[in-house]
Amino acid sequence: MNEQVNKQVEEKENQQVHSVYAYVGTYTGSGSNGVYLYTLDLNSGQFSPAGFCEESKNASFLTINSNQNYLYSVNESDDGEVVSFRIDHATKELTRINSQTSQGRHPCHMSLNREGTFLFVVNYTGGSVCLYPILADGSIEEMSDFIQHEGHGPRTDRQESPHPHSIFIDPSNQWILVPDLGLDTLFVYRLDTVQRKLMEHSRVKLHPAAGPRHLTFHPTDPFVYVINELDSTVTVFSFDASLGELVALQTISTLPENFAGDSTCADIHITPCGNFLYGSNRGDDSLAVYRIDSSTGLLTLIEIVSTGGQTPRNFGISPDGKFLLAANQDSNNIVIFRIDQATGRLHNMNLTVDISKPVCIKFLV
Repeated sequence: MNEQVNKQVEEKENQQVHSVYAYVGTYTGSGSNGVYLYTLDLNSGQFSPAGFCEESKNASFLTINSNQNYLYSVNESDDGEVVSFRIDHATKELTRINSQTSQGRHPCHMSLNREGTFLFVVNYTGGSVCLYPILADGSIEEMSDFIQHEGHGPRTDRQESPHPHSIFIDPSNQWILVPDLGLDTLFVYRLDTVQRKLMEHSRVKLHPAAGPRHLTFHPTDPFVYVINELDSTVTVFSFDASLGELVALQTISTLPENFAGDSTCADIHITPCGNFLYGSNRGDDSLAVYRIDSSTGLLTLIEIVSTGGQTPRNFGISPDGKFLLAANQDSNNIVIFRIDQATGRLHNMNLTVDISKPVCIKFLV
């Protein structure tokens, strides 16, 4: 009897080792209610629902603190909010803690500093940047800083006003980078933890009508990669973390040479090994795959692969770097790809999960 119990415990432990949990944020109102919990089998790539977690209106972006005790969500709507949840250690279920207004329309992205003591948020339509202190219990304090961007870009249809689309803190935990799609500008702020303010450090202009949307830092080398929504390109920057300075090195297309039609970029990620970069195209409905030169940081296009659905707004790479999960917003599915560890190429595993309006995928590690 004891041998049978021990075997069951061992099997359970092995199962835990070979799978990870992920939260999926969705647009609500058409078959979805908020944030959902899944497990990814790190052997087979099977992505399986593990239960509905919590209602959260238009939970289009999520972030998790480094201790993995708390999850935060935007509520992307006219009356924008940011919401905090407690993560149950055993079940990974979410319990709502509190919420705060974003004081702007359509908050669409957020991130935390390394200690999890400050939450950074951008309002896309509102054109503003917000800072919130986080208390020890994971709750969000009232906003401590609010910055309104001003101006416009050359495209009157998409750049009539500021549109900050994402906000990231760099690996040194000093600098906050904000790509503003409406202004073709990458803002660099410094976090003042004493005054609880964001202090503007510099502005970096991209080429006209680029529409910078999201970015990613190289995991080990001093490079930043910005994906430009409007002209479907990626711009590579060198990044001096000691000075908070960026220098543009390269801009490369995300689309096939013969592509004709409308397409806009969305998300961008690098594998944990730092060798490969991926960017998503909405319209072409594809993923552009690049090799990263280890010495220069420059990109070489490897392939462009269909996402197996429509409008890949976001995607996630598993913590072990072996799988890529594409969230196809308008075909209501998530498609799983295996990443070739030697070449970076994507292999569609014919594993598809149906879910209404998936947007953001965040893994527990």
